[in-house]
Amino acid sequence: MLNHLLSGDLPRSRVLALMLVLILAGLLLTPFIFPGAKALNVAAKICIFIVLVSSFDLLLGYTGIVSFAHTMFFGIGAYGIAIALTRFGPTWKGVAVGVVAALGVSLVLSLLIGLFSLRVKAMFYAMITLAVASAFMTMASQFSEFTGGEDGLSFKVPELLTPGFSLREAPFLGVSLDGKLITFYLLIAVTVVLFLVMLRIVNSPFGRVLQAIRENEFRAEALGYRTVSYRTSSNVLSAMFATLAGTLLALWLRYNGPDTSLSFEIMVDLLLMVVIGGMGTLYGSVVGAALFIVAQNYLQDLMKLAGNASAGIPLLRDLVHPDRWLLWLGILFILSVYRFPAGIVGNLRLSAWRKRTQAPKEG
Repeated sequence: MLNHLLSGDLPRSRVLALMLVLILAGLLLTPFIFPGAKALNVAAKICIFIVLVSSFDLLLGYTGIVSFAHTMFFGIGAYGIAIALTRFGPTWKGVAVGVVAALGVSLVLSLLIGLFSLRVKAMFYAMITLAVASAFMTMASQFSEFTGGEDGLSFKVPELLTPGFSLREAPFLGVSLDGKLITFYLLIAVTVVLFLVMLRIVNSPFGRVLQAIRENEFRAEALGYRTVSYRTSSNVLSAMFATLAGTLLALWLRYNGPDTSLSFEIMVDLLLMVVIGGMGTLYGSVVGAALFIVAQNYLQDLMKLAGNASAGIPLLRDLVHPDRWLLWLGILFILSVYRFPAGIVGNLRLSAWRKRTQAPKEG
């Protein structure tokens, strides 16, 4: 049953399986074992970025396409929800219209980018997508009548998803059963479903063709596959999942602006998460997103504790000052790449494969 649910793509490493179980259990139990708004926001962000990073890995890791327009589709999803709920009010109709409209816009744009740009060489394609993403961010900032401009849009969500809604007056295990909690578990459920769908895609015959194109596009073309069609399809699918991740972000924050979903910083974070987890391994998206976001949100707090503990040591106190958390985040990234050149999941799977192949010889 589990093998079928995971499309035959089991973790193949006990350490990886344990990590995935711990991440899922940690997300499910966050409201109960990590009280406070910050922990819940971090867990929600992990869910959203698991979908976003997985969709980017579908494009980069499995097809070998470098695109800098991925955050554009992320922003389209967020703006779709924001604009629809602003216009239609906090209704489920507004949510449905926002999701469908965002997916429609992303479908058209990803098709145009794919058809007109994927015929060029990789570097030129990356530059084209960067230009398109920059133009879209400028439009979102200037069309303030629809997007709110630099200030963005704040909006209300359906009552079921609001903090003011309550399933029961008395807390359950110390946790209020309100709309915020419902939204959080809705995020987890949608994340799991979307991840399993992407896992099915990459393990299907279509996904194997994408990997063949990544390894050797000319050989795939010689075997009779229309590589432009497959690359375009991969671009569209990746954009659709990124758009859905954007809708989840907007529903959680009840706000969206250019810096929230369209900034180039998000694109850089995506690349880091994919590299840390391991390109071409969707499980790597889960591990990379969880580790990076936890480090991003709690490394500064840990450094503050270390700074207080080393207050009497001038040089060490300056090195672990909370303002230098980005420096240490960069050092941790370099160390992770050095220790896991194929990403965490890639190295774990390689180690597991070596153990399986060497075991009969030792016997």
